[in-house]
Amino acid sequence: MVITSLDNEKVKKYRKLKKRKYREEYGEFIVEGMHLVLEAFKSGIIVELIMEENSAIPLPCPYVYVTREIIEKVSDLDTPTDIMALCKKLPDRDLIGNKFLILDEVQDPGNLGTILRSAKAFDIDTVILSENTVDLYNPKVVRATQGMLFHLNVISRKIAPILEILKNKEIPIYGSSVDYGIDVCELEKKDREKYALIVGNEGNGIRSTTLEKCDKRLYIKMNERVESLNVAVATSILLYELDK
Repeated sequence: MVITSLDNEKVKKYRKLKKRKYREEYGEFIVEGMHLVLEAFKSGIIVELIMEENSAIPLPCPYVYVTREIIEKVSDLDTPTDIMALCKKLPDRDLIGNKFLILDEVQDPGNLGTILRSAKAFDIDTVILSENTVDLYNPKVVRATQGMLFHLNVISRKIAPILEILKNKEIPIYGSSVDYGIDVCELEKKDREKYALIVGNEGNGIRSTTLEKCDKRLYIKMNERVESLNVAVATSILLYELDK
């Protein structure tokens, strides 16, 4: 059976999930394309596959067939693929491990996605998204992570209580800084073994109330004519150096 009507209740729900408030209400989101569908399948979070009629069934999951018109209405892509998946959100765990990355109001979906890929690449145990950070399940964030979203412990919390917990755990807290502090390359090895790195908003950086709670401020030494780096690029460099 193929769903052909845009007024079908399932289709209405799929389309609603383009908006954050409905993703939060239902606790579900959509992924698009075979690569992301496979990564979601590995994580055990697929509720059902959504496939264009006449497509093959690649995975042992519940599925529905829909028309191309419906695919195009549900998709967030300019050129939609023929397979999507309705997924349940990842379980919201808690602080685990010794290496933490805290995002203070990062707003751009592409930046968040890139940062999450780097967090996985350089062995961050837990990523904390502050209030007012872009939604983890924004379609552009999901695509930009290239599936690494499904293999990270990512939680959303207010920063102040998290910093208190980390301080009680004796985790050093580092804030990224544009122009002063300690050159990250000069950080001693013992100071790289456990830490919480905070990176800030694209335009305003880390909030002053957060920055003042940092034990150290880290910066990236670079050509003095360059005022600052994109937050995703800077975070990737910092994580690379901290992972040495």
